[in-house]
Amino acid sequence: MPFMSDDLLYDEGIILTELSTGKEDAFEKLYNHYVHALKGFVIKFVKSSELAEDLTQEVFIKIWENRGQLAKVRSFRAYLTVIARNHVLNFLKSAPRNDLALKEIVGSYTVPQAENEIISKEYKQWLQQVLDSMSPQMRSVFELCREQNKSYNEVADLLQISRNTVKKHMVRSMKVIKGRLDQDLDMSFCFFLLVALYVN
Repeated sequence: MPFMSDDLLYDEGIILTELSTGKEDAFEKLYNHYVHALKGFVIKFVKSSELAEDLTQEVFIKIWENRGQLAKVRSFRAYLTVIARNHVLNFLKSAPRNDLALKEIVGSYTVPQAENEIISKEYKQWLQQVLDSMSPQMRSVFELCREQNKSYNEVADLLQISRNTVKKHMVRSMKVIKGRLDQDLDMSFCFFLLVALYVN
């Protein structure tokens, strides 16, 4: 994240120390120094200026709320990057359950065809690895329900198991996929959104 400034009088070490004691003018200096670059970083994920503005403000609220830790921070740029990245990814994980947020993201995001093909291939490889970690029956239930769009009753008849067993396998498979998703947060935004939409 290219946080740069031409302000030669900006002494971040002093500012962080002052901010850690609750000085609001120090917070204002830090905010003014980073806000535009941070919004630029966030907008790469959400592709919406309004959402990026809101998320950027929320990140700075987190910085203020945790100001007591700042005196110990050696690289605020790295610290801010981690805070912002985690906040944005948590937001994106919840977006599929928030109709307005999801509409804003999807409406603002366009994927070139070549990139879309790469993401699709990446997603399929990732999902196959997750499916390979499941039991054979759980994997079969997931593939029949999600990839072939069969109902629980149809899957129960095909596999000669109860409908309740099908439901339990689906619930467990979703937990497995979401657990892996939490571990793999370095994936591209498109891939992340595709998986998040798929498992919700």
